[in-house]
Amino acid sequence: MIQREIPSEIFEPLLDRFEEAGLINDLTFAETIVASRRAGRGLSAASIKRELRTKGISEALIEQVTESITAEEEVTLATSLAVRRARSMTKLAPEVRKRRLVGFLQRKGYGQHAVFTAIKAAELEAVKSEF
Repeated sequence: MIQREIPSEIFEPLLDRFEEAGLINDLTFAETIVASRRAGRGLSAASIKRELRTKGISEALIEQVTESITAEEEVTLATSLAVRRARSMTKLAPEVRKRRLVGFLQRKGYGQHAVFTAIKAAELEAVKSEF
């Protein structure tokens, strides 16, 4: 509002009223972002935290809404993404497929452990489906 040169005596009462009415709630907003980014895009907790920081959410609130994401959930989601993506790469050489999967999962924000565990599971799934 300040960047748009709107006087504070105009927007502060409005913002207060919106908060009272429950229309502005950082916790609900952050929870919605976490749920949608995990389900829709398959983003890691690290990527979601980064996005919430850019949206101006406080560090304490970010930790609160992402604390329930466990390392096991990260690996499970990364594995699901890798298996799905690997299905479309069956005609590629194994080293090319692996390299592309690594890049794909790293862009989603997954750490090294989750990435390589997921790729190993995707490779096993590909071998199973061949038979």
